[in-house]
Amino acid sequence: MAEVKARATRDAYGEALVELGAKDERIVVLGADLTDSTRTKWFADKYPDRFFDFGIAEQNMLNAAAGLSLVGKIPFVSTYGVFVAGRAWDQIRTTTCYSNLNVKIGGAHGGISVGPDGATHQALEDVATMRVLPNMVVIVPADFYECKKAVMWSVEHYGPVYLRFGREPVPIVTKPEDPFVFGKANLINDGSDVTIINNGPVLKQCMEAVEMLAQKGISARLLNMHTVKPIDRAAIRQAAMETGAIVTVEEHQVMGGFGSAVAEAVVQEHPVPMRFIGIQDRFGESGTPEELFEEFGLTAKHIVKAVEEVLAQKKGRG
Repeated sequence: MAEVKARATRDAYGEALVELGAKDERIVVLGADLTDSTRTKWFADKYPDRFFDFGIAEQNMLNAAAGLSLVGKIPFVSTYGVFVAGRAWDQIRTTTCYSNLNVKIGGAHGGISVGPDGATHQALEDVATMRVLPNMVVIVPADFYECKKAVMWSVEHYGPVYLRFGREPVPIVTKPEDPFVFGKANLINDGSDVTIINNGPVLKQCMEAVEMLAQKGISARLLNMHTVKPIDRAAIRQAAMETGAIVTVEEHQVMGGFGSAVAEAVVQEHPVPMRFIGIQDRFGESGTPEELFEEFGLTAKHIVKAVEEVLAQKKGRG
């Protein structure tokens, strides 16, 4: 079999659920009329007695998941991130998080890379709405292997977990043997002038930016931070102290999202100049993922430009 170069994180979600279903009969999966898209059809075909389709009724699905968790099940609620984190926010907040119930939430089709589905189906605010909830854990994996390990880890953690994954195949940049340590960033490239901190499937763009910066004589540290909440404050503090400038990269609104979480840590731990790569207070649009990444400023050249701006500010501070 040819080596796999790229694969969607939603595939990892579907595969992980099937493997978990074989190991643990407490695993149940709930869907909202999107079983093909979320890859939960793979679980439904294998374990039909443990799969429940609620149709387009996300709020009811979340309430049912809460009830299932109270009788010892481990429910995985699965639908598009824009629907589950928006329409069902009250049920997640008051029914699940307030009681710290053991409910796992899979938010599919995160970011603008959803492409032609357009603004109504592109989750650009889900990380913000999930990370403000007490007891909620928020994870945004970068690629297939990282997503699969995050799903497997979520079963070992008691309490609500929001897992965000995407539609399109993305380059596989981690290895199956790489550790997934909850709440800890992975060092992809060391550097001394600036730190780029990635969240999610835009890691390849960050890696390309590091190479472009090296050609300009700029040494960039690259951290991949899959866990948004709890954020890895130690890695952020170390990056701020050792490189003196930070650029965050996410496929999400910059307001309230991953960059905001990093900034909250920076101002409390060691304030340094920052720039934020992400969606700048706009709704999404229809297009190919490549067209949208260019339109919304998520390519390597945009990351390089942000690095140059933050380095100028750092130099100006003396």
